[in-house]
Amino acid sequence: MTALVTVRGLSARAGDTALLEAVDFDLHEGRVTALVGPSGSGKTTAALALLGEAGHGVRLGGHVTAGGVTVVDAHGVRGEAAALLGRVVAYMPQHPGSALNPARRTGAVLAELARLHRPDTAPQAAVTEALRAAQLPPGRDVGRRFPHQFSGGQRQRVALAQTLVCRPRVLVLDEPSTGLDTVARMRLAEELAALARGGLAILLLSHDHDLVRALADDVVVLRRGRVVASGPPAAVLPARPEVTAPRHTPRDPGRPPVLEVRDLTAYLHGRGRGPVLHGVDLHLPAGACVGVAGLSGSGKTTLARCVAGLHERRRGRVLLDGVPLPVLRRRTTVQKRRVQYVWQEVRGSFEERHPVAEQVARTAVRLRGLAPGEARAEALELLDRLGLDGATAGRPPGGLSGGELQRAALARAAIAAPDVLVCDEITTALDPAATAAVLAELARLREEHGTALLWVSHDLELLAAVAHHIVVVDGGRVVETGAPDQVLRAPRAPLTRRLVRAMDLGTALAAASGS
Repeated sequence: MTALVTVRGLSARAGDTALLEAVDFDLHEGRVTALVGPSGSGKTTAALALLGEAGHGVRLGGHVTAGGVTVVDAHGVRGEAAALLGRVVAYMPQHPGSALNPARRTGAVLAELARLHRPDTAPQAAVTEALRAAQLPPGRDVGRRFPHQFSGGQRQRVALAQTLVCRPRVLVLDEPSTGLDTVARMRLAEELAALARGGLAILLLSHDHDLVRALADDVVVLRRGRVVASGPPAAVLPARPEVTAPRHTPRDPGRPPVLEVRDLTAYLHGRGRGPVLHGVDLHLPAGACVGVAGLSGSGKTTLARCVAGLHERRRGRVLLDGVPLPVLRRRTTVQKRRVQYVWQEVRGSFEERHPVAEQVARTAVRLRGLAPGEARAEALELLDRLGLDGATAGRPPGGLSGGELQRAALARAAIAAPDVLVCDEITTALDPAATAAVLAELARLREEHGTALLWVSHDLELLAAVAHHIVVVDGGRVVETGAPDQVLRAPRAPLTRRLVRAMDLGTALAAASGS
C-alpha cells in the first residue's frame, strides 16, 4: 500500500531542547492514524511538520513527504514545497479561533476557499457540501455570521468546514472533539469515518481515547517527543479509566447560596435575533459544584459569560451573596476577585509577549495585593501542582501546548482565591493525568477557600463525578435539573436521553451504522 504521507526520523529542536526525536509514521488513503500522548508530547509539532511549518525558533529535520512532494529533508523545511501542499494536506488547529478570521463572514471565507482550491466546482455547491459534512446547516443564517456569533463547539465545526471545502487528500485534525457535546461528538465520528471510507487519509491528534478507539486503524503514542508504542488501538491504548473525583457538595446546606441567577434572559448582537437564554434560574451554594450540560449552541457559554460579567445584553439578575453583580467593567476589585472565569478558548486570553508564569502571578498582585515576589512564588507552586514546571511556565504562551495553556488559565483564575469559579470546558484539551491534576487542585481550592464551582461541560461522566447538581440546557431553556445519579440513570427530557445515549461512543457508532 503506497503511503500518501511518509515521515521518517522526524526531529524538532528549539535551541538545545529536543521537541521530537526519530519519529516515524505513514498515512494511507482510506485509513485513520492517531497520534496520542500527554500534553506537550509533540503531537502538534509533528502534525505541523506535514505542512512544512514549525513554531518560532523550531528547527525541523529528518524526512517528510506528502503526495510525492518532499516537505522536510536533512536541511530542514523545503520552502518551495508549501505552494504544492494546498490541495494535498489540510490542517485544522486545536483552537478554532486561530483558524477563523474575526472580521469576515463565514460564508464569504468558505466561498473564497472553494474558488481557490476547487475551481471546477460551483462555489456554493462546495460550501453547502462542506457545511453539511461539518454538521452545520447550510444557508444564509450560518453564512452571514461572524466567528464570535457561534458557540465554541460551533466554531470547531466552522473550522472543520473551512478545512473540508478545500477537498484535501490528507486531513490533519488537532483535537477535533474539543468542546463538542456527546451527540455532536458521535456525529463527528460518523462523518470522519465516512470521509475515510471515501478515500481520505486522516491524521487524528487526540487525548480522547474513546474517539481514537472508535475511529483509528493505527495509533502512534508519543511521550517527550519520542514514539514509545505503535499499533492498533486495542494493542497500545490503556484501558478506559474511570473518572474519580471528590463530589463537590454544599458546605452548609442551610445557608443562602453564594451565587444566584434569577430569570436571566440574554441576547446576542444582531438585528432580528431572539434570546439565547430564556428565564434561567440557578442557585450555587458555597463549596458546591453545579454542572451545566447541553448541546453546542444551547446557551451554556452565554450563561457562564453572564455570571462572569462578560455578556452585557441581558436582563434578569446575577447575585453574589444577595447583592446584584454588574457587568465586568463596572465591578469592583473585590467583586472581580470573588468571581473568576476560565473560558474554553484560552490562547487569545494570554499576552503573547510575556511569560505565562508572570501573567498568572499578576492576578495575585492586582486582585489580592500580594508583593510581586510573593505572587511569583505562589504562581510557580500552583503551576507545578498542575503539572507545569518552572521552565515551561517561563515561556510565552506560544511555547505551550493547548493542554498546558488550559492549565495555566486555570492557575491564573485559581490564584485569586475566588468564592465562585466559572469553568467553561476546562478539561477538553487535557489527557487523563492532566485532568486528574486539575480535579485535585479544584478540590484543594474548595477545601481551603470554600470556592463554589459553576462547571460548563459536554462531559456528562465528568459532571457526574464532580457536581452535586446538574442543569441541562436546550435552546437557551433549562429542560432538566437534578442530582447526577437521577439525571444520568433516569433522564426525563428527550435531550438528556440523547446526551446519555451518546456517552458510550463505540456503542453509539455501532448502533448508528447498524452493526
